Amino acid sequence: MKLYGYVRVSSAEQNEARQLNALAGLDIPLGDIYVDKQSGKDFKRPAWLALMGRLTPGDLLCVHSIDRLGRNYEEVQHWWRILTKERGIDIAVISTPLLDTRRGKDLVGTFLSDIVLQILSFVAPNERENIRARQAEGIAAAKARGICFGRPIKKPPENFAEVVRQWERGRMVLDEVLAQTGLKQATFYNRLRELRAGKKGR
Repeated sequence: MKLYGYVRVSSAEQNEARQLNALAGLDIPLGDIYVDKQSGKDFKRPAWLALMGRLTPGDLLCVHSIDRLGRNYEEVQHWWRILTKERGIDIAVISTPLLDTRRGKDLVGTFLSDIVLQILSFVAPNERENIRARQAEGIAAAKARGICFGRPIKKPPENFAEVVRQWERGRMVLDEVLAQTGLKQATFYNRLRELRAGKKGR
């Protein structure tokens, strides 16, 4: 039996240290731990696919939690079945001891493992939706309190209208306008549109 580990975080900015530390206690060689920094919506991930090419019957695949395998309920069960039933590979989910296919190889053990997998695979995507809903509610509540998100709007200087007038009359080139206003080109044109729209509304 050879040990392998699989780690997944949803983006390059997230830290995989917690999962790696959990696997480190199992004496898995670092070269046999595969890491994906990608969404769990499907299994089209480079490290996962490379790992699938390495696993052979009798090997043990360790993962920190079931949602690290993926977020798609049906695909998690699909891959679990392929690995354990068709390819003869054991899986151990560190955070859920019941999800260790080395234990309970009898009918009862297999039945319990399948039930736990179904429950956790169902909970993972639903919890994700709950998190999104709570985030949306929090953002809406913050906006209602006047809290702004994103980059602050770059305001033009007080003499912006005069600078624009000089530019429109050909007395200044765009580079000079940007230097005087401290605006980037895209921001300048945004403020220019606002200025002209304001004049039309008068």
